[in-house]
Amino acid sequence: MAAGNRIIITLECTSCKRRNYSSMKNKRTTPEKIKLKKFCRFCRRHTEHKETK
Repeated sequence: MAAGNRIIITLECTSCKRRNYSSMKNKRTTPEKIKLKKFCRFCRRHTEHKETK
C-alpha cells in the first residue's frame, strides 16, 4: 500500500484535453501541479500533459 502522502493523479493533454495517463506523486514534496511532455495517442505527437484530479 502507498503511504499517506502519496496521491493518484491523472495527466491531461493540453491540446486535445483528453486524460491519457495516471501517476502517483508525493503531495508533501511536490505541492505544485506537474507538467510533463508525454506522447498523446489521439494527437499522435508529443504534447505537454498537466495534472488534473
